Amino acid sequence: MAWNEPGGNDKDPWSGKGKDQGPPDLDEVVKKLQDKMGGLFGGKKGGGGASPFGGGGKGSGKLVIALVIVVVAVLAAIQSFYIVQPAERAVVQRLGAYHSVTTPGPHFLIPFIDKKTIINVDQVNKFGHRAQMLTKDENIVDVTLTVQYRVQDAADFLFQDADPVKTIYSAVESALREVTGKSTLDEIITENRSAVAAMVKQNTQKLLNTYKTGLVVTNVNIQDANPPEEVKEAFDDATRAMADKERVQNQADAYANDIVPRARGAAARQVEDAKADAFKVVSEAKGETKRFLALLEEYRKAPEVTRQRLYLDTMQEVLSETGKVMLDVKEGSNTLTYLPLDRIMNQPRLAPAGAVQLPGYESLEAESKTRKLEDAQRRRDEVQRDRDRARRNR
Repeated sequence: MAWNEPGGNDKDPWSGKGKDQGPPDLDEVVKKLQDKMGGLFGGKKGGGGASPFGGGGKGSGKLVIALVIVVVAVLAAIQSFYIVQPAERAVVQRLGAYHSVTTPGPHFLIPFIDKKTIINVDQVNKFGHRAQMLTKDENIVDVTLTVQYRVQDAADFLFQDADPVKTIYSAVESALREVTGKSTLDEIITENRSAVAAMVKQNTQKLLNTYKTGLVVTNVNIQDANPPEEVKEAFDDATRAMADKERVQNQADAYANDIVPRARGAAARQVEDAKADAFKVVSEAKGETKRFLALLEEYRKAPEVTRQRLYLDTMQEVLSETGKVMLDVKEGSNTLTYLPLDRIMNQPRLAPAGAVQLPGYESLEAESKTRKLEDAQRRRDEVQRDRDRARRNR
């Protein structure tokens, strides 16, 4: 039965007094709660007991202090050790001032004194930039490029420049304007785009080193470079004309490279043929001269024998290629043997098996024989004249 029901317990469970005494005292409730908490931590109950939240009770106070010290020590131990990953660098500040940069691996940190900042030095960042520039030949060009960069010096990245990313944007634009102002429109658009990108990268890195941003430019790529839209059509016509010029010039060079060596080869071949013919003629002339001089020397030694020998050699050469008819007629015989010598001599000779008979071959052979007979007759006449001259000299 509830304490406040009719016929029930007339005492207040909070104060121990009757229900006619009023609501419970708040101070007394708090005091009882303190006694119970003190009992949990080993303190004495009652009015003389010490509360862990109050100033009394030496035993409970020491325990609380010990717990606080243990908790603080554990937190300090957790915060004292840290690990730096291979792609990172840790910048350590001691009492707010720069102290050192730690490399990958485990490291120790003084609690509540040192502070670390982890920087990823292998991550490559990139951004695009587009601008209109004035070239060396006073033309305007729209340039779009992409820049890739990463952190090289973590300490300079944190402390030397207020906003390194903003600085690299400004450095790229400044370097691009400088390089574009020193280049022509054709160099930027077609001829020398890679060299322009390399110069932009180099000049940008110089500015970043000057401002000590701790950043390094890894790559600069010119993605697009075009004249303004107002003059793009005329520029395209000029580009096509230049391409046609180069194509025709390349065709002409190819033709010249083909025909000139062949003409030089033909000329060299003709020169060598002429030299060979000249050497052949001179050599034959020298040989004939030596043979004639040797024959003359022999003729001077024995004129009769030499003339007879020349005559016999000539007749042998002539008669060896002519047809001959031999008749054996007995002495004192009156029998006349008739042979159709003209028909026998005019019959064509049989060509060897497999040989090809050329037209006019018979006439050429007869002409050659006639010429040899004339030469033989001329030599006989010369030999006879030499004999007559020799007899007169005697």
